Amino acid sequence: MDAESFFDRWEKRNAERRAEAPAAAQEAPPPSLEDVAMLTPDSDFRRFVASGVDENVRRSAMKKLFADPRFNVMDGLDVYIEDYHSFKPIPAAMLAALTHARTLLDPLAQLMPAPEEDAAEDAPVQDEPPAEEPPRHDDPVQDM
Repeated sequence: MDAESFFDRWEKRNAERRAEAPAAAQEAPPPSLEDVAMLTPDSDFRRFVASGVDENVRRSAMKKLFADPRFNVMDGLDVYIEDYHSFKPIPAAMLAALTHARTLLDPLAQLMPAPEEDAAEDAPVQDEPPAEEPPRHDDPVQDM
């Protein structure tokens, strides 16, 4: 029985609030661009984002709100803010360190000669470029 009286009171209060809400909404006219011009960073922006507000007024109010310097603080976690189109050459000292690190990290590379050096030493010197071979039809790679 207590539950029924509780729900009855709850339903009655909700009905009263619903009846008061349209009256309160009709009292205040929707904000205009003149109201946006009078906004300060400490103003209440809730009425500018309410439903039924003109889109231009809403956008203007948001621009005014986010023009505040408090919203323009970089957090330092933006990793993509640098200009990666401007090329900065690697300093000579760093290149020397990288070359030194390559020899330290791959000691077998010192024992084996580089393939370019072997090909340059073994290849005979030709005055004319090699003639092209006619395509073979049994090779699936050349048929592509």
